[in-house]
Amino acid sequence: MAERDLRADCARCSGLCCVAPAFAKSSDFAINKPAGTPCRNLGDDFRCTIHERLDASGFHGCVVFDCFGAGQRLTQETFGGADWRERPDMFAALPIMRQLHELMWYLTEALTLDEAQPVRGKLRDALARTDHLAAGSPADLRALDLDAHRHRVNPLLQRASELARAGIKGRKDHRGADLIGRRMRGADLRGASFRGALLIGADLREADLRRADFTGADLRGADLRGADLTGVLFLTDSQRRAAIS
Repeated sequence: MAERDLRADCARCSGLCCVAPAFAKSSDFAINKPAGTPCRNLGDDFRCTIHERLDASGFHGCVVFDCFGAGQRLTQETFGGADWRERPDMFAALPIMRQLHELMWYLTEALTLDEAQPVRGKLRDALARTDHLAAGSPADLRALDLDAHRHRVNPLLQRASELARAGIKGRKDHRGADLIGRRMRGADLRGASFRGALLIGADLREADLRRADFTGADLRGADLRGADLTGVLFLTDSQRRAAIS
């Protein structure tokens, strides 16, 4: 399978993330915006007119959003260069494509782990299968049982994580834990699992987070200043932007 770019390329998209989702006025968004309605800050060229000052303008939710390259794939490949004004059915396809590309990002990360050698073949197969599903038509994407596919892929990702952390003694299991505001400054959290954990506002300053697994963890406002993130597992750019570092 050819290497897929799993990073957002706004220059090749038609501003889908600025139109498709609804915004609710909050600490993340300065305005209310109905789904399918262009954000007031979207220019005629499909670029954000306040991109360099999103945070200062009250649009932190935009800063931390990541489509993993789904936007440009829909625009350029699935819909052949059309934009949402011509094909409003793009809106329904965006969350599906985004989740497929997110899975591809995790699988690609897992394939870089030396310890995951025992499952590398299965990881490659899962990556190829996910990319194949993402290459479907708009109708194929709408009909896709995404939950079923995710349930097939997640055990592989968990196994890769376990293999990568197996040599660390005393590693902590915080999967799905409510750690909102928890004080863990300077803690030894090497190899800990934070899969799906709520770490909103947690104090992780100077913590040892080497080889910790952050799959799906909510890191909004978590303080990572001075933390050792060497070899951290499945920490996305979006999570990093959501945290304080």
